[in-house]
Amino acid sequence: MRISHLEAQKCKRLAQNIDEVFPLEPKIFQAFATIPRELFVPLGFRHHAYKLDALPIAGNQWISSPLTVAKMTHYLRPLEADSVLEIGCGSGYQAAILSRLVRRVFSVERIERLVYQAKQRFNELGIVNVHVRHADGLLGWKEYAPYDRILFSTAIEKVPAPIFQQLAKGGILVAPIIRGERQIITRFVNHGYIFKEELENCLFINAKSGVE
Repeated sequence: MRISHLEAQKCKRLAQNIDEVFPLEPKIFQAFATIPRELFVPLGFRHHAYKLDALPIAGNQWISSPLTVAKMTHYLRPLEADSVLEIGCGSGYQAAILSRLVRRVFSVERIERLVYQAKQRFNELGIVNVHVRHADGLLGWKEYAPYDRILFSTAIEKVPAPIFQQLAKGGILVAPIIRGERQIITRFVNHGYIFKEELENCLFINAKSGVE
């Protein structure tokens, strides 16, 4: 699907708005400038699609702020990766952004309705390198492991051991970790041992109640 000139202008402006707050690498900027966010939000909210706001989607879930998606993408260092596992597909917007940056994206979503809708959006955009599975994301997707990168699009208290087992040596995992009343974007690197780095505060829906 070729996006319209107007959609392209909106996407580029969104990328510029993000870049003004959180500077983007050129390839990540281009990813945001080519994915029309309005396709990933309900019709009633499309007039808000290019604002830096989180928005409600189906299944009592939310699509993250584009700024949050940009930060998570940046901290994942996707330009050095081949395959990414995403836990929590949600609307599919984060996976769509990653599809412009890596060869393969594997996204797991526990709400079947969201899986169906995300697949429709990927088909509409001609995105063929994102694979979506309806399953418990906390178990990962063993068949295609190990992954160069793993991204949680949902807040969790602790990364499950089965997920770390699917992270390649030298791989990076980024997740919003719940600590009391706070959520902190946290990066883990597999050096044969797991190195942990807390990056900044954030706000996601809890994995027990929803994604994105």
